Amino acid sequence: MVLTLSLVRHGQTEYNAAHRLQGWCDSPLTARGLAGVRATAAHLAASPFTAAYVSPTGRAQTTAQEILAHHPWAPTVTDPDLREFGFGDFEARPEVDLLARYDPDTMFAEVLGGTFAGIPGGEPGHEFLTRVRSAFGRIERDHPDGHVLVVSHGLTLRAYLAMIDARPMDPLPNASISTVEVHGDGSRRVVTVAVDPAGHGVPDAIVAAPAPAPALVR
Repeated sequence: MVLTLSLVRHGQTEYNAAHRLQGWCDSPLTARGLAGVRATAAHLAASPFTAAYVSPTGRAQTTAQEILAHHPWAPTVTDPDLREFGFGDFEARPEVDLLARYDPDTMFAEVLGGTFAGIPGGEPGHEFLTRVRSAFGRIERDHPDGHVLVVSHGLTLRAYLAMIDARPMDPLPNASISTVEVHGDGSRRVVTVAVDPAGHGVPDAIVAAPAPAPALVR
């Protein structure tokens, strides 16, 4: 038995375009972002999705709705543990404000390694990884086979990918698709990373490539 996971990052938002930090806060998709999501939806139109799991944020929900318009039969679950890393007091602020306080290479390596202490008002790295493990653990447990769509966020999806394969990767483009296979023996394989039907390319982001991350708890 093999479970295939299609991991989609939400489309470009107003905060993405304005280079504002966006974790637990939200902003709507831009016109470019919506067009990109529709390109991704067309790319995935023939995928035989048996279920979909979506972050509760509006940007992820809108992205999922566009994709699932081609798959109206797929039951959808909104999972709060799929939300983005929480930037606390820096939410919605310009990215340069974070750069003035934290070294991004160090910070995001620690976030994805589970050792980051957290931004005031936000969440520590170990809590972030714990909920990401929990979300994907439930998906894997409830779907031993089939093809499941997961719509989430850049750091959240990279955290899961790094739990399987710790080799460095670039930030995920908006509306990009990464694919993971989960086998009946519990083994996992990253098949593709950051397939970009919309052609958005690697975002101009402060997020550094991940450091080696701990293995996913089986």
